Amino acid sequence: FYRIIDFSFPDDKPVPPKAYTPRPEQCLQFFPTPTIINYNANSKDIKPKNALLVGQHNITNERTVFKKFLSVQIIFQPGAMFRLLGIPLNLLTNQLIEAEDILGSEIETINDKLYHAKSHQDLVDVVEAFVRKKAKKFVKEFHEMDNVISFMCTSANNKPLDWFINQSFLCHRQFSRKFKERVGVGPKEYMRIVQFDRAYRLKNQDPAESWFNIAIACNYEDYQHLSKAYQDFTDLTPVAFFAKDSPERILGFEEVY
Repeated sequence: FYRIIDFSFPDDKPVPPKAYTPRPEQCLQFFPTPTIINYNANSKDIKPKNALLVGQHNITNERTVFKKFLSVQIIFQPGAMFRLLGIPLNLLTNQLIEAEDILGSEIETINDKLYHAKSHQDLVDVVEAFVRKKAKKFVKEFHEMDNVISFMCTSANNKPLDWFINQSFLCHRQFSRKFKERVGVGPKEYMRIVQFDRAYRLKNQDPAESWFNIAIACNYEDYQHLSKAYQDFTDLTPVAFFAKDSPERILGFEEVY
């Protein structure tokens, strides 16, 4: 699917950075307008040229945007990015790769078209044409594992890992190896990311809901387990992380999609 982030801020006041949390997805992200991405105080700033291939993350990064920000993400179905690139995705874990280096100079042309698009539908039409073209050039075959991973995204915390392994008709070792190759992290870590992301978005949907109820709704044993997940993925407690400002909050929105 496609995610369009289109913000225009009303004045020249500084815009707080966006804490971009781990989520169960790998994507190709175009940046028609500038942004700066940073992982920690000791790392170099990343300034995308046109677009980035974003591997599966289990750490948070911060994204600085400016008065006008436009970005378009192509969120790949499980296994699709591996099939398109032919690269084991465990090599892209927590990595942001300049898309042109792998997909060629066409990326610059697409990004320019996105910059000059007149509407959100135009944005979708541009990336849709690009995706249809690339889909004809998959270098790896579909595997039933891809369906299993897709189902895991919606029910990871309702079923045990062994259930998903049985659905794949693979042994534990084969399942783990193929999973890392097609996703970038192991299945247990991926299920933790799915669970955390659900809690993160559920709290954004209903800020007044207690953290305890959020934890139970997302199948954590208790608040302490939810808190540990937040600290593992964001280095902050749930309360401290939720208190951070963000670009969308300036405009009266929360990240819920």
